[in-house]
This record gives sequence, C-alpha cells and structure tokens, in this order.
Amino acid sequence: MTDAAAATADGQAGGRARGAGRSRAEASACALVRALPHAAWLVSLPQAVVVAANSAAASLLGRTLGELVGAPAQQLAASPEDLAWWAAVAEGDWRKAPRPRAGHEVPALDSDTVFACADGGARHVRRSISLVHDEAADDRAWALVMVIDRSPEQAADAGREARLAELEATLESTADGLLVTDLAGGLRSFNRRFAAIWGLPEELLRARDDAAIAAWMQRSVIEPEAYAQRLRALFDSPLLAATDRVSLLGGSVLERVTRPLWREGRPQGRVWAFRDLSERLAAEERIETLASTDALTGLPNRRVMSDWLEVAAQAAAAGGEGRQGFAVMVVDLDRFRQINVSLGHAMGDRVLQHVAQRLQGCLREEDRLARIGGDQFGVLLAGADARSAETTARRMLNVVAQPCSLEGATFTLTCSIGIALAPSHGRSADELARHAEAAMRAVKLAGRANVRLHQARAEVDRRSHMMLDHAMRQALVSGRFRLAYQPQVSLLDGRIVGAEALLRWRDPELGEISPGRFIPVAEESGFIVDIGDWVLAQAVRQAALWQQRGWLLPVAVNVSALQFHQAQFVERVASVLAVSALPPHLLELELTESILVHDADEALARLRALKRLGVRLSIDDFGTGYSSLSYLKRFPIGKLKIDRSFVQGLPGDETDAGIVRAILQMSRALDMRVIAEGVETEQQREFLVREGCAEMQGFLYAPALDPLSFEQRLVQSGVEAATAAAGSGHGPQRIRLVRG
Repeated sequence: MTDAAAATADGQAGGRARGAGRSRAEASACALVRALPHAAWLVSLPQAVVVAANSAAASLLGRTLGELVGAPAQQLAASPEDLAWWAAVAEGDWRKAPRPRAGHEVPALDSDTVFACADGGARHVRRSISLVHDEAADDRAWALVMVIDRSPEQAADAGREARLAELEATLESTADGLLVTDLAGGLRSFNRRFAAIWGLPEELLRARDDAAIAAWMQRSVIEPEAYAQRLRALFDSPLLAATDRVSLLGGSVLERVTRPLWREGRPQGRVWAFRDLSERLAAEERIETLASTDALTGLPNRRVMSDWLEVAAQAAAAGGEGRQGFAVMVVDLDRFRQINVSLGHAMGDRVLQHVAQRLQGCLREEDRLARIGGDQFGVLLAGADARSAETTARRMLNVVAQPCSLEGATFTLTCSIGIALAPSHGRSADELARHAEAAMRAVKLAGRANVRLHQARAEVDRRSHMMLDHAMRQALVSGRFRLAYQPQVSLLDGRIVGAEALLRWRDPELGEISPGRFIPVAEESGFIVDIGDWVLAQAVRQAALWQQRGWLLPVAVNVSALQFHQAQFVERVASVLAVSALPPHLLELELTESILVHDADEALARLRALKRLGVRLSIDDFGTGYSSLSYLKRFPIGKLKIDRSFVQGLPGDETDAGIVRAILQMSRALDMRVIAEGVETEQQREFLVREGCAEMQGFLYAPALDPLSFEQRLVQSGVEAATAAAGSGHGPQRIRLVRG
C-alpha cells in the first residue's frame, strides 16, 4: 500500500474515531502503531475492534489498511490461544484501577503462533498482545498487537534440520567408520559403522565414556604402544593430516585417515575415517597368486620364471652367487594335442599334472621348475655347465618317456628340450629364454624327443641377416614399406573401436617378407628405431585423415623396446601428434612386457610423460612375457592384449581358458580394458563375451586391410563416411559384425 493510501485509510479511521470521540491518547497510540517497524495494530476495548494498523500489518495479512481498520480483532488472529485471550479481556478487569480484582487481571500474551493469510497461506510469527491504558481516563484502554514474521527463520530451521538428517543418513550409510574428536581427543560424534569396525559394546556406547572407548580401541590393536604413540603425535600436531594402517587383534587391517576439523578459520578437533581393507587385501593376494601360479599344476608360471632368470642373470653379471653360471631349459611335450583330441581335455590336464611331478623329481632342491605355456615347462638349473645341463635333460627325457597309465588308458609321451647357458649364450633373461626356446624348436624340426644346446648362428645365417638388413634400409628409403590396419571391435555391441597398424613389406626381389622374419633382424641391428619412427608418423597421419572424414578411431602402434628407450622418444611422439594435429587420445602405443621390467624406474618416468601427453598405453601379447603384477599396478597402463596363443585353444582348452579368465580377472582388479587378438572362430568370440572381455581383433571379423579397404569395410558394414560430422566429437560409429 502506498503512503497516500495509508494516509487516506488512517484519515477515514481518524474520522470514525473523532465521530466516536477519539481521545488524544488514542491518536498518539495510532501514530505509534504506524511508526513501528514490525506489523502492528491497535484494538479498542471493550469492543475488540481494530482502530489503527500499519502498512507492515497490511502486507503480512494480505489486506488493505481500509479492510483492517474496523475489523474484529478475533478475525485477524484466530488461534485458540488468541481467542482465549480476547475472551479473558471481555470477562476480566482490563481497566486501570488502583486495586484490580484478584483473579481478573489480564496478563500480556507473548508466544509463537501461525497466521492464516488472505491468500490461503500460513505464516509462522511471534505475536505479542499487551494492554495500553489512557492515563487521563481509567475506563479507557486498548490492546496493542505486534507481530514479527518468523517464516524465513522457520524455513531456515527446517532446511537445517533436513540437511542435518540427510548428512546423518549419509554418514550412517557409508562403508567407512567415522569419528569426530576434539583437540584433546574427546569423542564428539561417530557413526554406527565405526562402532561395528572396532567391535565396541553397546553398553560402552550408551555410557559415552571417552576414556573407556579409547582404552577399548587401544586394547584392540596388535601393537598398542605404537598405536598410542602415534595418537599422541597426531594430537600434538593439530594441523597434520595423515593416512596409515592399523592391524586389529581380530585379523582386520584398517586404513586410518585423519584430517583437521576446521571451524571459523581454526582447528577445533579431528575427523577420523576407518576403512576395513581385509577383503581388498585378501583379493589382492588371490590376484597375486593367480598372476604368479599356474592354476592347473600349482607350479610357478612364466612371470615367476622370468623373475628367477632376471635375478640369476644379475648375480652372474655381478660375480655373486651365480658366478658359476646357470642353465635355462625349455621342455615342450611332443604331440600333446593328440592327448586332448583323443582322450579329452580333462585327461590332458591330468597328464600335465603327472608330467610336472615327474620333472620335479629330476631336479635338485636348488633348481627351479615352472609351467610357462600350455604344454611347456621352464627349468632353471643353478650352477650348471653344458655337461650337467645335458645330463639333467637326458634324465627328463627318460622320465617323461616312461609309460603313463591313467583311468585305464596307457600311452607314452616324449618331449623336446632346448638349453641355453649363462653367460656364454646370453646375459639377459629375455635373451637366454629366447635362445633356449629356439633350441627347443630346432629339436622339433629335427624330429622331436631330443635335447639341443643353443648354437651360434652359422656364417650363412649372418650373411643372410646382413643382406636382409641392407634390403630393409633400402626399402625404407624407396617407400616399399606400407601399413595395413586390422579393425578392433567391441564385443559388447559390435562397434569398431580402433585399428592396429601392422607393417608390411614387399621386396621386388625377395617378394612378400613376413614381419616375423625381418623384425628380429631390425631389432638386432638397431634399425627398428628408424622403422618404428616411420610407422608412428604414417599411422598418426592416417588417423588424422580418418578424423577429418568423420571416423574418430584410435590407431594402435607397436613400439619396440629399443625404440621406447630412445632418449627423445616422448618428444618424438609429441612432435608427430603436433604436426598432424591429431588428438592424443586417438593414438595408442602398444608396448612389450620386457619394457616394463628392464630399468623399471626409467620406464615408469617415460610412461608417465606419455600419459601426460594424453596418448593411450597398452601391453601387447600379454601373458607371453614376464610381467610383474607390482609393475602393472605402478604403471599407467590402460589396456592389455591377450596373446593369440591363449585364444587359439578357446573354448575347449581348459588351460587356455583358465589363463584368459585369470587375465580378465586381474584386469578388472587393476581397472584395465582387455582386447583379445587372433580371434578366428565364433566359439572363441562367444567365450570371450561370456567372460567379460571388452574387445577383439582377428580374422573372424577382418584381416589387416589397406586404408582404402578399411574404409570400404566401414561403408559396407553400414557406416557412411560422415565427412559432415568431422570434428563433431562423436565417438566411433556402430557397425554390424561382418566376417572377413
């Protein structure tokens, strides 16, 4: 209401008052009402009619001043308490008298109530009613009603209560035990999970005895003195934040996190969070066991064998305990697949267990036996020379060849054994393992069931390698290398999620040369670095071209160990990305497992630098090398590629199936994606889908394709080359699975 309207209403009210003989006291009271900051109105007695009101009252009640003046007081506030007060006024002694009649005095009313507004709403208010007497006339008085709107405060209180209830519910639903203490260590509050973790008795909680609860907690830990000393140190440093572990007598291991509790810019206490790590630690232990132990035979696996070789090689190089040298043996069963085919995989598993026991019986206590493949075992002979190693190998040949009778079936097995000696045949674990395996393959080619020491390459082999190395260098200059791209497909929904760049070479004289032939020569000569740089540049350029055409497909590039360890490798990757303007996340570098275990600290620093660039990192042919779970946990690897050797036997080969399941379980624990390579049958694909593998590549979908054929495959599969969508930021297009 405007001031003019208020004046008009007051004038009308004043006219009525003058007509009734308004006194000077009443006029003063009316003026006082209008001046009050809060809603107020003046009620004449004994009629209980409003004679004056201010604009705040009109706003509060949603009425005009004209509607208020002359209205019965009971209509404005009609709570039972208000009505009782007005009734008491009507019956009581409200006049100013020297001696009011006992029991008839009308006390002032001051309490919280709810007002009903004209719009149908309700207001929470503080209302007070008091008597105002006319000093000049004992029989004239008024009631002054003053109202303070408390609705905002009420809403704020309700909001605080709701937030407090939500916070309490949240804290009670968390898996962590929470405790709040003051600066002296006194308990302020805690949730039920805290009490459950520490096993606090209910009667102790009800008593809220700080000293008793603290004593209970100290008695519950394995090292109470160290626990108490740590607490004193934390309370002596109120600004210190800390994370540590506490072991309880019951076997639980708790992660303890504490942070200062701040209020008004000053520390007021501490907040403690306790998380039970027992299940997680047990799961990690199970994963570590799966990662280091062959599930079928109980023998150590290839990774552990690698660790043994690494330790022995380092000791031999340092002239320590291994100074007498050692031997590495690879034992491969001959024609073992016939056992699986004719007798079944269950019988094949029994045979492998039986063979493992026989081989173990041929070794000394200081020797080591591991299962490193489906039907392949690795042996480390400590302090062995060529003669002693061959003697042990002959003993193994004879033991394995003894007739085997299982479940009524009698048969004879043979094996082929390759041997490499340290340090004469190599000084690194990878080199020795490779040479022993090459010697074993030579036995296979020569007719099986025999033993062979690693032999240096003949002069003709060295000459052949020199010629091949020269041809490779000429091919790079002449542009005879080319890249093919094998699609990588999501097993969840059939989307093409990437492509692996694969190197191809056709020489005008030598014809099509397999990468398996020229890549080892390039690695040996060091030319693999130049080839790797060329592959990286070409693959990134192709990925950028696909991006411009609307296909945002990550391209995976294999990186050799020698290329990775080049001093400027990270800068080289950054430069290639900058030149092509390819977003870094569209480049994936596939690394070999050997990169992770040799000079792990340098590898970790380089991998972190690559991760900061934004490129993706994966491990190629996972399971065939010697990865350590501790390395995988440290390194920023996002993806594992299951080697094709483990995929070929799926789903029938239980050993391969167990290995794949173990890799998938480990990857889930480490939050890594998994892709299987070499998928060639629908049965293999279905097994991988059931076990939760994310992606695949292989001939089931398509071989490696040239860029044009790759794009045609996308179009034939129902994906248009969305040139108009280039740069839109959409992900890979959905396709249907087409066998190639």
